Amino acid sequence: MLELAILGLLKQQPMHGYQLSRELGESLGGFWRVSYGSLYPTLRRLERDGLVAPMPGGATGGRRKTVFGITEQGERAFLELLQETPADSSSEDTRFRVRLAFFRYLPPETRIRLLERRQAFLAERLDTIDGSLRTPREGVDDYTLAVMEHGRTATESDIAWLDGLVRKERSKVAQRDTERGSTRSRRTAVLSRKEHTS
Repeated sequence: MLELAILGLLKQQPMHGYQLSRELGESLGGFWRVSYGSLYPTLRRLERDGLVAPMPGGATGGRRKTVFGITEQGERAFLELLQETPADSSSEDTRFRVRLAFFRYLPPETRIRLLERRQAFLAERLDTIDGSLRTPREGVDDYTLAVMEHGRTATESDIAWLDGLVRKERSKVAQRDTERGSTRSRRTAVLSRKEHTS
């Protein structure tokens, strides 16, 4: 997940380690803090794998900070990571938020598919919560029930939010298809007029 975030930020612009650390916290909604002990080894691994590279003349400041940029190979890896199905559902919430921050790099149809996959994941979670609330285990106290009810409310809210995002994406796709259709119709009409006049 850290690899995806670093590659996504470097796709926007070249950065050095401190900038990446700051952007990971600020640009990604302020929900993620990454230690330098995680950031720099990941950067070195990405460089070793040919996904990022130091920028020529990119070192800045008195301490000569290395500025990294994404490579062509890194661009391909970024798109793969952006669309992959997570193997571990325990980190899916954070992974989805990181992925969502870079959705603009995906075509609308892919965004819709990933949003709907997230909806299905949350619908399963909601079913599990509802089942637990219908038949609570013996000895469950009011605070545990309150946490579960909060989880249900938050999950329902997220599903409704995703519904809105999917509707917006579908609307964009429909508008794009309509514009393409009218452009195609105009082109056909122009060609038809040319044929009649020649």
